[in-house]
Amino acid sequence: MDLIMPKEFERAYGFDEIALAPSSRTLDPDIVDISAKIGPISLSIPIIGSAMDSVVSPETAILLGKAGSLGILNLEGVQTRYDDPTEILDKISSVSKKDYVPFMQSIYQENKVRDDLVSLRIKTIKDAGVQAVISSTPQSAQRLGPIAAAAGADAFLIQSTVVSTHFKGKTDHQVLDVAAFCKELPIPVMVGNSATYEVTLDLMRTGVDAVFVGIGPGAACTTRGVLGIGIPMATSVAEAAAARATYFNESGRYVSVISDGGIVVSGDICKALGVGADAVMIGSPLAKATEAPGKGFHWGMATPNAVLPRGSRIEVGTIAPLQQILFGPSTSDDGSQNLSGAIRTCMATIGAETIADMHESKVLIAPSLLTEGKVYQKAQSLGMFKG
Repeated sequence: MDLIMPKEFERAYGFDEIALAPSSRTLDPDIVDISAKIGPISLSIPIIGSAMDSVVSPETAILLGKAGSLGILNLEGVQTRYDDPTEILDKISSVSKKDYVPFMQSIYQENKVRDDLVSLRIKTIKDAGVQAVISSTPQSAQRLGPIAAAAGADAFLIQSTVVSTHFKGKTDHQVLDVAAFCKELPIPVMVGNSATYEVTLDLMRTGVDAVFVGIGPGAACTTRGVLGIGIPMATSVAEAAAARATYFNESGRYVSVISDGGIVVSGDICKALGVGADAVMIGSPLAKATEAPGKGFHWGMATPNAVLPRGSRIEVGTIAPLQQILFGPSTSDDGSQNLSGAIRTCMATIGAETIADMHESKVLIAPSLLTEGKVYQKAQSLGMFKG
């Protein structure tokens, strides 16, 4: 009888379990270049606002764009379902915890996405002189992509909990062909989300300009609890970076890797870049801005799902204007403000002059990184343990 061995488990690491090691070379922060290029999109800072209704509205997309960042607008959210979403956003922030999920399901289902509002929101962003990047689910991409391109969008993000190039479904089920979509749409296409080397490499081979990486790590996302699916972010990003190198070697074409989720403080951004990301997409850190449409609250994109909601509404509070969160000066010691300054200082400290140099930084497995010597901060809810 053949001996049957038990299933083996692979070890994966999250941002909280790793550390970037200092090097023998240090730099003046003023000579560090923290800019990023995502396909044709140039960013002064490697930060992208999540395509979530609590983070990006046309107004915050404009503010982020003028700051040298980028805010991706969700084309299936309240901005394209309601002429004036302000009242709806007010209700979301005030509804009770008990009534939250059914209320969210109702407001995302009672009004369909309107083509005229899709065009209007993109035009509003473009008229302000900034780049307009928008997103939709794979199910809606075929319809919304041409509308977005005609309205002047600069790039289109196809985003779902998990995207793959190998899908088996009902014979009458229309499946988005990502490769064909990239060829047909006259603007660059990005796609997400992936979490493994194999899936990331397959997606890169379709012709996309960027792959967003991360399944379930978002502050408001409950996918990992509801479905039991996910890979900790440090491992996910490192695998995607390896896929990027493989694809570059076989094609000569560089496809950006965007770390999406699991970012709480500035140090997490630095770690994401250190393990291979070209930029990060963040939600809750920007939802804390005074201008954020969530008004101190943040919620997941899968919350309104009619069958299986996978997102909660969390209260993140309001801490500072968007400009201060991005550029300081910081009035907090917990890494929630002056994100760009933290990135620049980290890179200078480890001798990385560019983000490409950051990819070569030494990364350590460091389970005690956030606890070693921090007994007083933890006991008093200060600094790294601020509630």
